[in-house]
Amino acid sequence: MNEPGHQRWHRAALLLGVLYLVAGLAFGALAGRASSSQMRVTWRLLAWLISGAGFASHIGYEHFRLRNPPVRAALHASLAVALGAFGLAVAANVHALRSGSSHRGALALAIVLWPVLTAMPAFLVALALAALLAVRRRGV
Repeated sequence: MNEPGHQRWHRAALLLGVLYLVAGLAFGALAGRASSSQMRVTWRLLAWLISGAGFASHIGYEHFRLRNPPVRAALHASLAVALGAFGLAVAANVHALRSGSSHRGALALAIVLWPVLTAMPAFLVALALAALLAVRRRGV
């Protein structure tokens, strides 16, 4: 259980989860301060681009460096996505408390729903990508 590969995937999932959280918060703040609709969309697209690059690199790391099978790589990548979504849900709840929002009840559900609703499609996409990498490695 304490083998180096086991610890490496934990660190990678945590690092990527933090990347998703920081990208969401930073680019969300920039989008909120944008002076035009076009700039707001640009900031949001940059957040997606950085998150997508992190997601792809995580799958590559799991496949090439850790040599994990597709299901395990997809599970680890989707866990990182769920961690990022959980962090964003917590940040949204903190913001609602500070601002006195009346949506606090719905946001409390976000702590559970956002990680689940992001991890499921992330798992499917990661599984497809990791399986393609595995097929390509075998030369089939």
